[in-house]
Amino acid sequence: MTEPAFVHEMDLRTTPERLWRALTDGRVTRRYWFDRRIESNWTPGSPVRFYDGDGDTVTDTGVVTVHEPPRLLSYTFRHELGEGAADGPYTRVSFTLMPLAGDRVRLRLVHDRLSGPDEVEGWRAGWTPILDNLREFVESGDKAGTTG
Repeated sequence: MTEPAFVHEMDLRTTPERLWRALTDGRVTRRYWFDRRIESNWTPGSPVRFYDGDGDTVTDTGVVTVHEPPRLLSYTFRHELGEGAADGPYTRVSFTLMPLAGDRVRLRLVHDRLSGPDEVEGWRAGWTPILDNLREFVESGDKAGTTG
């Protein structure tokens, strides 16, 4: 039996480096991830924290499991807001970036360690607008994703 997972692949007109930065730099994630700021030093075993904008409210947490720039990123993930959320199990989020011809990159997202089909559908509903925004951001030529 296969473990329940949300899996999404898309080809993007961008470079692996630009996409990598969009996934790992909190100044950039805020631009497409509904003002979510991701922070980590990205060393395996280090914490990953998501914050609301410039604030100190931690919305989600996890631990880096794999960091191989600019091709593979994986971390555990748990939403921290809401009653009982911080007591729930961690899931896992993995991004694989595969360079393609013509300044294109295939992004494969796997969000697994889920409890069942209902949770898969919940994450599908959550990830879809984020991934749509990510596509628009990295393909727009917006130089904010490539400069500090």
